[in-house]
Amino acid sequence: MNRRRGSSDLDGRSRRFDAPRRQGVSPRHMPERLSQMPRDDGLFGPGSVTWRVHASPAMLIGGMRALLIQSLHPLAMAGVAQHSDYRTRGLYRLRRTTQYVLTVTYGDTEAAEAAGAQVRSVHQHIQGLDPVTGRNYSADDPETLLWVHCAEVHSFYTAYRAYGGALTSADRDRYFAESARAAALVGIPKELVPASALEMRAYFARLLPSLCVSQSALEAIRFLSAPPIIRGNMRVTLSMRVASAAAIGLVPHHLRLLMGLERPWLVDAATFASLRAAWRPLARLLELPESEDANIARLRAFAATQPFASARLRAKVA
Repeated sequence: MNRRRGSSDLDGRSRRFDAPRRQGVSPRHMPERLSQMPRDDGLFGPGSVTWRVHASPAMLIGGMRALLIQSLHPLAMAGVAQHSDYRTRGLYRLRRTTQYVLTVTYGDTEAAEAAGAQVRSVHQHIQGLDPVTGRNYSADDPETLLWVHCAEVHSFYTAYRAYGGALTSADRDRYFAESARAAALVGIPKELVPASALEMRAYFARLLPSLCVSQSALEAIRFLSAPPIIRGNMRVTLSMRVASAAAIGLVPHHLRLLMGLERPWLVDAATFASLRAAWRPLARLLELPESEDANIARLRAFAATQPFASARLRAKVA
């Protein structure tokens, strides 16, 4: 079922403040001993913009924004609707996605390549017919993968800019260019990946007319905009509800209209103001780190001790 279609630029204005990090990477879930570290600096390394951006608590908000925007691509959404169990195992899916991003970002080269190989193996079996467009889809289609990648990378950048920290124009372009290394792991040719803000803007402008809200997308948007209560884990429930409210505020207005997530600007302002005021007690409740460098060390330790791919697959790739 098609509703409305997008037609303008994806970039939107945003405000800054700090916010909680993606579930699954809080210090509670990190190794207490940092003796086990990756064997090399992996795809990016300490001088990269990617290490800095992905260490921010804003990653959870960026991830939620990415999922909302990704749902607007009919072929990508058809694959999720027909093959994903996100409705019944949402927290597990979130943790696995977190584990993948951390492995690719902070793990060593072998772990990152094994993670990509495992994803490609799964994608080979995800294909079908999209009821909205009548087209066949495949999860290993480079163009569909590129949409998922760009929505994610742009959302991580947008959330970092709004809630985490500042980036120069040069650093912003470096971040987009660096992302091609991660894109290659799942089979996206480097030449397709936007390597600057200008190229990213042109990519979204080209794709927006083909986006739509299907019935499956509406269901996903409703799920993401009001995450279910996780019984016995109010810490996770709170972080997801906060991230959802903040993520919606970062979606450009014309896409929010398309998604049915219209709300007065006063609601956005109140959300930002209340979260800013509540940030310190919320950070203590969610056990968020205060030092970005300390967080990078913990994330690297996590990537070393809990990589995305199995030991058998890592050995096979090596």
